[in-house]
Amino acid sequence: MVEWIRGFNFLVLVLFGIAYFYQIIYVVIQWSAPKKEREEAKPRKYAAIISARNESMVIGELIDSIRKQNYPSDLLDIFVVADNCTDHTAQVARNHRAIVFERFDGTQVGKGYALNYLFSQIETMKGIESYDAYLVFDADNVLDENYVKEMNQIFAEGYQVVTSYRNSKNYGSNWISAGYALWFLRESRYLNGARMICGTSCAISGTGFLISSQIVRANNGWKHHLLTEDIEFSVDHVIQGEVIGYAEKAVLYDEQPEKFRESWSQRLRWTKGFYQVFGKYGRELVHGVVKKHSFQCYDMLMTVAPATLLTLSMLLGNTLFAITGLLTGRPEWTGITVEAIGGNLMGIYLSLFFFGMVTTFSEWKQIHCESKKKILYMFTFPIFIFTYIPIAVTALFKRVTWVPIHHNIVKSVGQIRG
Repeated sequence: MVEWIRGFNFLVLVLFGIAYFYQIIYVVIQWSAPKKEREEAKPRKYAAIISARNESMVIGELIDSIRKQNYPSDLLDIFVVADNCTDHTAQVARNHRAIVFERFDGTQVGKGYALNYLFSQIETMKGIESYDAYLVFDADNVLDENYVKEMNQIFAEGYQVVTSYRNSKNYGSNWISAGYALWFLRESRYLNGARMICGTSCAISGTGFLISSQIVRANNGWKHHLLTEDIEFSVDHVIQGEVIGYAEKAVLYDEQPEKFRESWSQRLRWTKGFYQVFGKYGRELVHGVVKKHSFQCYDMLMTVAPATLLTLSMLLGNTLFAITGLLTGRPEWTGITVEAIGGNLMGIYLSLFFFGMVTTFSEWKQIHCESKKKILYMFTFPIFIFTYIPIAVTALFKRVTWVPIHHNIVKSVGQIRG
């Protein structure tokens, strides 16, 4: 039995290594690849679209940052869907000169439904093809002044979907907000950045992305309505062979939760949504890997499946070994099992710390907080990720619905940068 325990845990570590070794290669690629120079692209016409639910405190700052873009104002319209709002979101948006539609629907709840409604209103008012593409934001975002210009650069290269560099308003608030922020910075630089260099597909991440009018027309609006509509959209288009681009200089700032209860609710929805995406598209992703030898299908498969499943398998397997040892009078089995769990968790901690440390130092100037906090949050980053373990277990059994996250940090880009 001792050999079984050791063999099981060794197998788990090997599977982790096989699944994610390519992400270490991504780091090397990002460090070593030369920067690509781009000629300035011809301006195209865009609509910024914002789904907002009770966001009266923050939506004005986003709209102002869109109006301050280093981009021709006559080529950039702003649309807001005030979705099931009970506050003054719609009026605030109108005061900031956005085109606003109000939606009230207690059955079809969630950002995906709100976006689809907004697209239907734009179709009725102007026609989807009135714009070359659509820029999708959440109400708590604010944009660097060159955001649209940089997105336009990548769109001009032929990408029909483009994601951007996701930074945070409140990195330095506490270990929770920093955990989110560091993950998104790593995702931007060392996942999407490396994918772009390699010519494989990137993935959109919640907010701050572009979709062409052709995609909107082909999808008849927005057709993705799982709990994580962003990753569903990404996986669906990767399966179809679409390559999503990445604009590394298009910088967006958003607000991260600071309270654990809010963070739990949000990440529980994300985790349940990942399970939904894996359940709906997993077979097609595997088919893409096995039959089409598609690396981007493999990349998306690794994104939606293995880490949580492998960690849960490791904990469940070792728990069963430990219980067996106690019931059969072999306490040494329990000791070996506890030691194995500790060793595995330490290995995962160190790998997460590595990615957090690399991201912190490479993005040092993009992280806007005190230096001592930047260092501290490298150590708490793995702990933040470990809190996904109970979330992952809960998401397996609990029915999860979309719950809005309250936003109240009102900062301009200049104030964020200090």
